[in-house]
Amino acid sequence: MFKKKIVLTSILLLLNFLLAFPQAGRGVYRFLELPVSARAAAVGGNNVSLRDNDVNFALMNPALLTNETYGVIGLNMANYLSDIKFGSAVYGHNFGENNLFAFGVQYVDMGKFAGYDELGQYTEDFTAKDIALHISYARPLNDFFTAGATLKPIFSAYERYSSVGLAMDLGVNYNTELFKAGLVIKNAGVQLKGYYSDIGGQHREPLPFDVQLGVTKKFEHAPLRISVTANNLHRWDVATYQKTNKKETNLDGTPIEKKISFADMAFRHLTFGVEFVPSQNFYVAAGYNHRRNREMSMEGFKSLAGFSLGAGVKLYKFHVGFGMTQFQVGNNSYQFSISTNLGEFVSF
Repeated sequence: MFKKKIVLTSILLLLNFLLAFPQAGRGVYRFLELPVSARAAAVGGNNVSLRDNDVNFALMNPALLTNETYGVIGLNMANYLSDIKFGSAVYGHNFGENNLFAFGVQYVDMGKFAGYDELGQYTEDFTAKDIALHISYARPLNDFFTAGATLKPIFSAYERYSSVGLAMDLGVNYNTELFKAGLVIKNAGVQLKGYYSDIGGQHREPLPFDVQLGVTKKFEHAPLRISVTANNLHRWDVATYQKTNKKETNLDGTPIEKKISFADMAFRHLTFGVEFVPSQNFYVAAGYNHRRNREMSMEGFKSLAGFSLGAGVKLYKFHVGFGMTQFQVGNNSYQFSISTNLGEFVSF
């Protein structure tokens, strides 16, 4: 009875945070939405339900930490558009049997730029970077439920403009051998210091708040896993920006009203992933993100925007992964991951 009360209390706390941030979901620190690992990229970019002792997935849902992530370190790097690089690193460490911790960092480096003044005179080079620290804690509530939280201090610097923020993730995971589910409230927080000041003080913007719910189903007699992750559950319309684009008109000057169907809008909230996992030492994965497909495709051009592929294999004591994502026409992002259990080399 006591454990059931803990589960109910955790769910109520998640709902309270949901109600406290009904207008969030757009704003600064959007790098927090980038895929955290090659495997995450391969299954569509995000997955909050797949509990498979992958320490990298704790960056998406802290409740995905397990006793088996103790001593595991994951390193991830990707090339984005142009010369932009992003990546993450995470380490799992347990204090006792049921106190599961992870310490990580997530970053994006936009490279070096040449600075010029309004007259076109060269001034000096500058950089643009974002970084977020992850301090995660999870604890099993019973044989099926695990709850977790992540505290994320955030720092951002673009040329002479800098910003500091603080965010939190709250997650719950339900786990059985063939079915898994996860619920996460992500990036609930505040921009402590804005990039600039305006009348009345700091100009603060909202964080990329999100509420995600995911399920993963494993087939009993086939080495396949299917995942579906729903995002932005706190707001239905995820395409409002289209209404502010330059309006198209007919020959007589009347505006062309472009409406998004109910089915199209519903699928923009969903990410699909499938994995072929014949053993714990090998996987092949693919994913589809409908919102990315609709936003990044271009009429008249063939595009794989929204689709992703990847694979991973264990070599000696290391798990190596590769993921490929097309964010827009003609631009692929390649992501590489490597992880290992440090206990294989040293004793804790």
